[in-house]
Amino acid sequence: MSNIRVNIRGGAAPPGSLADYLKSVKVKLVTISGKGGVGKSLVTAAVGLGLALRGYRVGILDGDIYGPTIPKLLGVTDSALYVDSKTGKIVPVSGPFGVKVVSIDFMLPSEDTAVIWRGALVTQALRDFISQVDWGSLDVLMVDLPPGTGDAPLTIAQSLQGGIDGSIIVTIPSEISRRIVVKAIDFSRKVQIPVAGIVENMCCFVCPDNGKTYYIFGEGAGKRIAEKAGVPFLGQIPMDPLLSKHLDEGKLHEFLTLDNGTVKHIMSIVDALASKYADKLRQEIKEEKPKRISLMKLPGEDEEQGE
Repeated sequence: MSNIRVNIRGGAAPPGSLADYLKSVKVKLVTISGKGGVGKSLVTAAVGLGLALRGYRVGILDGDIYGPTIPKLLGVTDSALYVDSKTGKIVPVSGPFGVKVVSIDFMLPSEDTAVIWRGALVTQALRDFISQVDWGSLDVLMVDLPPGTGDAPLTIAQSLQGGIDGSIIVTIPSEISRRIVVKAIDFSRKVQIPVAGIVENMCCFVCPDNGKTYYIFGEGAGKRIAEKAGVPFLGQIPMDPLLSKHLDEGKLHEFLTLDNGTVKHIMSIVDALASKYADKLRQEIKEEKPKRISLMKLPGEDEEQGE
């Protein structure tokens, strides 16, 4: 297999819908936010790992081309993408709990390298990450999109043409974030992506010394936004010094195995999503059975007779 570090194979993805390339993925979810810094990548990584802990086959596509952070959160920053010489497909990095990961970060020469691309190149990269990656059979593919409602979210939404099962919208409990989240909900609806629900990150702070909960930015903001917009409220994630420590060390997967209040919040979000898409996740992928052809077929007999 050949190591690809510098350039995505531009032009490889055909025009039109890319949904056919993800036929073996049962549920496709995108994580979006109207503004940066609200914890969208954290929610993507935590939900993906949480689903893997529940026994699902999970892939994560880091669609934030300009600010990729998924590899850092999963502790796989030293990995690289490869092209399988037999299939010609890009092989995802294997992360914690067997989660398959693809990110532009794996192709950069150093962590300090900036991606200085115009929208057309970002669009091509995202299309290649769908069409040229050997995702295999997955229960869930999580796509972490950059903030806003520009080229990248539009590329995913339009390229998959209704093939996305839901959007997870991330907010923080502030008035500014609320105004932007409403726009993200509107975007999701206009591009015909069902809203899976809202996650409120940094909802509160639980003091490790006395166990008291402090709602620094106000209480219940995420739930109020969800109720007003008529969309599900999936849950909230507190600010937790222990979580921050594990994120900095790239050990989010280890954090999720702890007996911790924040972990329980995260896993409740995971379980809400697993329950929401339970019917699809239970479906088995049916392979087409090849027709049996008989050289002794008599006139009028069906070719599949006797199978």
